[in-house]
This record gives sequence, C-alpha cells and structure tokens, in this order.
Amino acid sequence: MSTVSLTFPDGSVRDYPAGSTGRDVAEAISKSLAKKAVAIALDGTLRDLSEPVETGRIEIVTREDARALELIRHDAAHVMAEAVQELWPGTQVTIGPVIENGFYYDFAKNEPFTPDDLPKIEKRMKEIIQRNKPFTREVWSRDKARQVFADKGESYKVELVDAIPEGQDLKIYYQGDWFDLCRGPHMASTGQIGTAFKLMKVAGAYWRGDSSNPMLTRIYGTAWQSQEDLDRYLTILAEAEKRDHRRLGREMDLFHFQEEGPGVVFWHGKGWRMFQTLVSYMRRRLSGTYQEVNAPQVLDKSLWETSGHWGWYRDNMFKVTVAGDETDDDRVFALKPMNCPGHVQIFKHGLKSYRELPIRLAEFGTVHRYEPSGALHGLMRVRGFTQDDAHVFCTDEQMAAECLRINDLILSVYQDFGFDEIVVKLSTRPEKRVGSDELWDRAESVMMEVLKTIEEQSGGRIKTGILPGEGAFYGPKFEYTLKDAIGREWQCGTTQVDFNLPERFGAFYIDSNSEKTKPVMIHRAICGSMERFLGILIENFAGHMPLWVSPLQVVVATITSEADAYGEEVAELLREAGLTVDTDFRNEKINYKVREHSVTKVPVIIVLGKREAEERSVNIRRLGSQAQTPMSLDHAIAALVDEATPPDLKRKAAAKAARSAA
Repeated sequence: MSTVSLTFPDGSVRDYPAGSTGRDVAEAISKSLAKKAVAIALDGTLRDLSEPVETGRIEIVTREDARALELIRHDAAHVMAEAVQELWPGTQVTIGPVIENGFYYDFAKNEPFTPDDLPKIEKRMKEIIQRNKPFTREVWSRDKARQVFADKGESYKVELVDAIPEGQDLKIYYQGDWFDLCRGPHMASTGQIGTAFKLMKVAGAYWRGDSSNPMLTRIYGTAWQSQEDLDRYLTILAEAEKRDHRRLGREMDLFHFQEEGPGVVFWHGKGWRMFQTLVSYMRRRLSGTYQEVNAPQVLDKSLWETSGHWGWYRDNMFKVTVAGDETDDDRVFALKPMNCPGHVQIFKHGLKSYRELPIRLAEFGTVHRYEPSGALHGLMRVRGFTQDDAHVFCTDEQMAAECLRINDLILSVYQDFGFDEIVVKLSTRPEKRVGSDELWDRAESVMMEVLKTIEEQSGGRIKTGILPGEGAFYGPKFEYTLKDAIGREWQCGTTQVDFNLPERFGAFYIDSNSEKTKPVMIHRAICGSMERFLGILIENFAGHMPLWVSPLQVVVATITSEADAYGEEVAELLREAGLTVDTDFRNEKINYKVREHSVTKVPVIIVLGKREAEERSVNIRRLGSQAQTPMSLDHAIAALVDEATPPDLKRKAAAKAARSAA
C-alpha cells in the first residue's frame, strides 16, 4: 500500500495511507482534536479537512488559530449569499471575497438593498449557521458548470466560469443544498462560523469594477472568532468615526475639498499653520545632515522613460502637453509623481568624489498621482500631496550604516509624536522588477542584516517581519508601521535601497582608485505624505493636538468687560512669548464661550474675571476638562511656553545646558 509522509510541528514524521484526508489525520491523533479542527495547513497552505493530503509539513488548524479567521469570514460570505437568495429568490450572486476585517458579496437585484434589509439577512444567516450543514466540495467540468448556472439564471457566474483558465479545476462548494463556485477552502460546517458577525453597510459597485458594466449592490460584513473580538472592533469603529479627520477638519476650520479640485486640499489658515509646523519640525530634524533641494514640478516624459516610471506607472501620472496656435512645442511632459529622478539629476550635476559621500538630498516636494475618484479619502488619499522625501547617495560599504541612521531618525520622529508601537518589515523583490538578481541578492542580504540589528538594538521593542514580493520594482524596502491611540495600524515611513536608478541615469562618483563607480541610492520617507500624516495625527489625538502642534494654542476669554483690558495684556504677553493666541471678549456667558472653543478643539482657554485682573492671575481650562487651574500670570506663561516648545528644541536646549554645566 502506498503512503504519504507527514511532518508535524514538533518534528515528528508519520506515514498515512495514500488518499487520507486532513480529517483522517486529525482523527488518528485524537477524536477531540478532530472535533475542534476546521482545516489543515499543508506546507503553509490552508486546505479543507476533506481534501486528500500529500507528503509535506502538516498542521491541524482549530477555530482558535489566527489562520481560522479568514475561513470564518469566507464561510460567512457564503452564508450571507445563501440567506439573500432564500429571502429574495431570483437575486444573482456574483463575487464575495474576504477583505481586511471582514467580507463582502456583490448581488444583482432589480431593487437595490437598503440598510433596513441588513437585520433580516443577519437573522436568516444565524438560522443557516444553526442548521450546521457541512461544506462539501465537488469538481465540475466547465460545460456542466456553465449549464447549471445558466439554468439557474446566474449569468454572472457563467461569465466567471468562462474566465477561469483552461486546465484549472472548477470547484463547487455546497452547504446543504445551496452551492457556489469557489476556490475554497472552507471549514467543516456552517456551525463553525459562530455568531460573532455583523453586516455593516450596503454600497453600489460596478461589475468587475468597470463603470461601463451594470451596477450591483455590495453588502459588507465583519466576522470574528469571538463576541469579545467583534465588540472590540465595533467599539474601535465607533471611536474612529468620532475621530474622523474630515469631520474634525471642518469643526477646527483646517481645510476643505471641492469638486473643482478633486483630490487636492484647500488649506485654511489654521490648517496651513499646522501643516507648516509639521514641515518646520521635519526641516529642523534634517538640519546639518541633509541638503534641502527642490526639483522641477514638470519634466519631459523622456526622463520618466529613463527612470522606468513611464512604463510602470504611466496610468497614475498626470500628463501635460503644450498646445495652441502660438506654439509649435509638441513635447509631452508629466507632473512629477515622485522626486527621485530630479534628485539623481542634482547629484549628477558636477563631478562627485568618494570623499563627499554620503550625499543626502531632501525635499518637501509636491507630487501628483492619479487616484480613482472612488479611492479618494480626505487627507488620507489625495491626488496632490507633499512628501518628506530624501535620497542618500552612498558607497556600497556605507549602505548598512545609512539604513541604520535613517532608522534611528524615523523612530525618533515617531516617538516625538507619541507613537511607541512600531513594526518594521522588509519587503523583498516583486515578480516584476528591474535589475539583475545579483544586485537584488546584495541589497536584500544587507537589509536583512540591518533588520536584525534594528530588532536587537531595540531590545525587542521594535517588532520586525518580512513581506515577500512587496518591494518596489527597483529595490527592496523597509516599511515602518505605527499603531495609533485606538489600535489602528498606519504604514508611513519607508527606506528603499536602489542599485538600478543610478545605473539607468548614468550617475557615478570617482572612487579611491580614480575609477567611475555607480553609487547606491537610498530612497527615504518618514511621514510619507505630509497631508496623510497630519490626518493620522488629527485622528490619533481626536483633535486634541499637543500644544506644540495645535494651530491655535490659547484663547483668552473674559467673564466680564471689566477684565477686557487685562485680557488684552495677557494675550499680548503670550504672543510675545511665541504662542498663537486669540481673544474672546464677547458679551456672552463664559460657559457658552468655553463650549464654542471646545468644539474647535482649542487646547487651552484662559478664563479671566475681575479678581484675576486685580491679582494678575489666570484660570487655565484644558480641552476636555471641567476643572480650572488658578495660576499666577508669570507662572502660566512660563508653563505654557515650555509645553508649546517642540520636543526637538527641548532636547537641543537640554544638551546646550548640559554642555554649559560641564
């Protein structure tokens, strides 16, 4: 009898009869394990329990396993589709994938679904789950699949069948009598889904994302392994809605968007002040180690052809042509989508010696990239934005040290904004790329060593990982992901090693042997998009910005007109100390004034009455607090100035004081 050899996580190897399924293997270990099992992982790939196994490394996956979450969501999508067709016969089901935090399914129905339909669908889903019907898999011929779905009036499924490449199996999954075309895998039965799910919203979606195709109705849902996980997620969503930077941007009068400029920001005075505070902070952090440069906004397409961007990203670039009766210039230009080709041109201007390296060029450059209108999302996804971009030109021997220097800078910046939970992941070579395998091998080996050093130097505080195939087309990269106040993760900083762009542009330096040598180019961003980073900050702090970031730091409000003159003096002294200050001497009750300024998220309100004017004192009221703290005027000014001093300037002052003391 032929057998298959399976290696278990503990290293043990056991032989099983050929044709044994994952369920057979689980039952051979223990009946209790077989009851808890929902799938297997064979050589890291999830498989149905009912599938025959082949020789390889096997793991029995239970419902508590993190990998089971994707199966729970996948199965929930199928159950939702069954529930819809039971409630509204004749509705066609199309595509229903797992997505981040949940799933969706697109339906073709004469009358679109509404939010009022969601509770009915949820109720029917729970009934189907309670039936606990097994998931079973069949493999059909293409002709059979076409015929069955055509007979059911499922024209979209027929189109999907036709799109499956020849030679691929057509898998059909049943849950009781209901079935669907699906690659799988699925758990053993619908009952294993549980009830920790919720349908979230309905939306319109074009078939296959093409606006020339019919509009379908998409139903989104979320599913989790436990009710506690679901409740936690819904709480985060509710909190995220309160923190939505678009709403807070309106309340704080920071910015707006309008149809005449889709995807670009109209900055208001306070918003631009906050934006410039962020830029000024970053500019100071680079002072002395980077040269700040500025490359042109519009460049001939030949430059982008040389860089490779025209071939790879042309559809995401804004093209510019010169046309009209008064010019014969028919050249094609592009608004720059990134700064790197311009920085290579600056590096190339004039002969460079190895003694000058590393050369670090930084730019707060405005770039433009086409994003579909449906993808635009406030400051988080725009078509025009500012990058805190930099490029380091160095020798091969300097590459690791420069990556570590960049890492230290990135982590320090995030810490200044209160972000302590950071994950650094190395994205390796993608399938479509430029450059030789030898160059990729060299770059990836250096960055792998740097990644180990980052984790070791942090004492394990910084988590690291690998993202296979996620690198840029020209080189591997580090991706820095930070966690905000409500647990959401944001990918912001990047460090990308590039052997290819300098070669494509013919950049070189003169080495110690007087030979022309190609430099290594390291692309670096910390905030990434300054607009997006500001949106992240607004949501992280829920609009309660640190005093040094806030565009309006203090409002001086009086209780009585008898304190107005003193209020003006206090405001002027605060302005002279460098704070941004407004006054509110209106003939309104103080509680009304406090409520109004709290809506616009002013961090500090100084409340003054007749007694404060006589005593030359103040009452400080903090955003979000009902308490008032009495303080002498001089003490208040000193305390607020200290709080409003950016952390980098505080460190600089402390270092200077330490040197003086020594």
